[in-house]
Amino acid sequence: MIGMAISILWMLLGLVVLCAVIWFVLYVVQQVLGIAIPARMVQTIWLIVLILVVIAILTILAGGSIGGMSMHSLR
Repeated sequence: MIGMAISILWMLLGLVVLCAVIWFVLYVVQQVLGIAIPARMVQTIWLIVLILVVIAILTILAGGSIGGMSMHSLR
């Protein structure tokens, strides 16, 4: 059980870093480069991130591994 919690915490840490990078790229493209990105495209990007997070959580809950960490290797 603790292995699952550790895997989820590592996944959440990776999620925070991923979201920060995506936000920074969107900010640079819009503010620094002056390229307007439609709101629908920004929503689509965040939707894809959300879908990947849900897949990652379901993979951890199903006993799979993400990035080399699995519940089986932590037992």
